[in-house]
Amino acid sequence: MSFGGVPTRQARTVPFLRSLARHARTPVHAFEEAASRAGSELVRLNMGPFRPYLVTHPDHVQHILKTNQPNYVRAGMFWDPLAPLLGQGILSDGDGWAASRKILQPVFSARYVNSLTDRMAQIIDELIDTTMVPNRRFDVAEAISALIHPTIVRLFLGATISDADIDRLAPAYDTGVTARSIRLLLPFVPQSFPLPGDRAFKQAIRTIDEVVYPRIDYAKLRGGEEADLVSRLVGVRRTEADADRLIRDDMVAVHGAATETSVTALTWVWPILDAHPKIAAKVYEEVRRVVGNGPVTVAHLPELTYLKMFVDELVRLYPPGWILPRTAVGADTIGEVEIAAGSTVVLSPYLTHRLPEFWNRPLEFDPERFAPGNDHGRHRYAYFPFAAGPHACLGPRLFMMEALLLIAGILCRYRPILHTTGPIAPRLASTLRPATGLSMTLVPAGHS
Repeated sequence: MSFGGVPTRQARTVPFLRSLARHARTPVHAFEEAASRAGSELVRLNMGPFRPYLVTHPDHVQHILKTNQPNYVRAGMFWDPLAPLLGQGILSDGDGWAASRKILQPVFSARYVNSLTDRMAQIIDELIDTTMVPNRRFDVAEAISALIHPTIVRLFLGATISDADIDRLAPAYDTGVTARSIRLLLPFVPQSFPLPGDRAFKQAIRTIDEVVYPRIDYAKLRGGEEADLVSRLVGVRRTEADADRLIRDDMVAVHGAATETSVTALTWVWPILDAHPKIAAKVYEEVRRVVGNGPVTVAHLPELTYLKMFVDELVRLYPPGWILPRTAVGADTIGEVEIAAGSTVVLSPYLTHRLPEFWNRPLEFDPERFAPGNDHGRHRYAYFPFAAGPHACLGPRLFMMEALLLIAGILCRYRPILHTTGPIAPRLASTLRPATGLSMTLVPAGHS
């Protein structure tokens, strides 16, 4: 068979449902098994009535995310269940995405993000002082969220937002990205058919809208007096049809992406430090040498070189956006495999980052992979923790600064003691979250 003069073949199908049943509590492991069977070849996953293509080879990732990117849109699996939350802004596709990206790109430019760093450092330092209580056991994800959400809200949504509204937003976003997780694996079930989590999802959206829309109204009344994200969006979009909804979608997408990525990734920091004491010792030594007793300032960030390598390796093994499905608009050929129009292709940084063809000792946590010069010869699309191509995340620079400030800010004061036995498994959600119930205690540095 040929496709436009190019020889094509049908992708082989690998079993998936039985593996999924075995790993009902940790479905990510079913994807790992499928990737192992595929061996970086493009295959179809047998999910009964739904058979998406699993894409892991960097060449194929590059084709979808860059070379023929317009043919692969954010629709169908993963995206449709979250559409009521994310709306038609930067996390959508087509004209809505293009307009939002043009508006938001300057907000995430290196110059603008760097201008936020002093304020971000101050906010994080204050929050660590007020929320991190030593010698008391606490839930890791909740604690990290209590640092990240207020930081992002105050930086981007305006300093006048109340603590009560921030306290409402954080759990609402958390519910929004987790409540419909079951629909990730059941994309063939109509949206009109009720599934567990649907009611909580709708309530989360109501809560978010109750906080966000008044912020838009307030920004309109101020008439551009402030320079926060809400005011910028109001200034640019106020003459458009359905302006409030478009502004709401951009606000929700930016806040959700900025907080969810960071909370998810930085929750993994603590089990990794616990599991790798030699690496942890290097991180602690660098923080002690560079930062001392704190607080962490912008001037410290360039010197936290090993901590940056640690974070780069963290998002290799545990990329927050672990699954990136796309829908093919038209027929295509990828690696000689014929892709019919309307097909779903599933990309996964989590799986590609673990391919032995492209990573030596892929399952071993080793920050030295990201030492200067060690990326020589690495395939550009073997590592894409923040997606790639035109739809690449706008905020990797913001994430890295936030990660360094938060980790170093905690470790210049405290040492973590994790309360767990055995490895920490990811749970099913739209982002790669650790299993629930992960807890730890912080003890003063030097007294652990």
